[in-house]
Amino acid sequence: MRQRVMHHGARRRRERRRRAVWTGGELLVTVGVVLLLLVVHQLWWTNREAKEGARHGVEALEREWGRGGGADSGTAAGSGSPSSSTASTASPGSRAERDLPAAAPDPAALTPDRSQAYAILSVPRLHLRVPVTEGVGKRSVLNQGYVGHYPGTGQPGRAGNFALAGHRNTHGEPFRYINRLAPGDTVRVETRSAVYTYAVDKTLRQTAARDSGVIRPIPRSTVHPTYGYTVPGYYITLTTCTPEYTSRYRLVVWGKLVSMRPR
Repeated sequence: MRQRVMHHGARRRRERRRRAVWTGGELLVTVGVVLLLLVVHQLWWTNREAKEGARHGVEALEREWGRGGGADSGTAAGSGSPSSSTASTASPGSRAERDLPAAAPDPAALTPDRSQAYAILSVPRLHLRVPVTEGVGKRSVLNQGYVGHYPGTGQPGRAGNFALAGHRNTHGEPFRYINRLAPGDTVRVETRSAVYTYAVDKTLRQTAARDSGVIRPIPRSTVHPTYGYTVPGYYITLTTCTPEYTSRYRLVVWGKLVSMRPR
């Protein structure tokens, strides 16, 4: 009976193939683990860290306001705020809403320092309470879990458009569910000396990232001109990326000021 002879060269080649397959498998597993850790970091850790930072930011503002002193970004202290302790109210879109008193100009308040938290945004329907910071830089503002105020747009309670941006996914994702807001839902902006309440009025589900018209003093989409407003008013604009986990388009929610009261 003839026995099969295994040459040393064939044995070495087979061993090299086995090692190559084993090494390739180890590399694939390692890459998979690294990618999984990156996903966990991006979707879980950044949210946890940013939400905690935003909570501390809200607490810091409340402590600072509790000590008092100085004017806030929405109203000059003792000047231009409603004289009555009763809130001035009106229905969205009414003539009274357009006649709400504007705060007296305050040069320091009109130009808050970049990356400075100076207001608190509350959305009861979304159980959201987050600091508002000047600027919309990713690293310095949005990635910290804060909501950013577009420089050059209006300030809380003043005629014009108080325009804000926030992440929809990761880094605290404060605006993840603003697509759920419906007309009549309230959005509150708290400053050192006043609380401004806006009522959600309109939603633009998707527009181009370059659509700067949505944050103009009279907000109106330049891409979808049927969406927006044609008369001056007291507006708030919330913007975020859409669809989820992309930054290709923007989702926009608009509201109108319906009440203001001193703190």
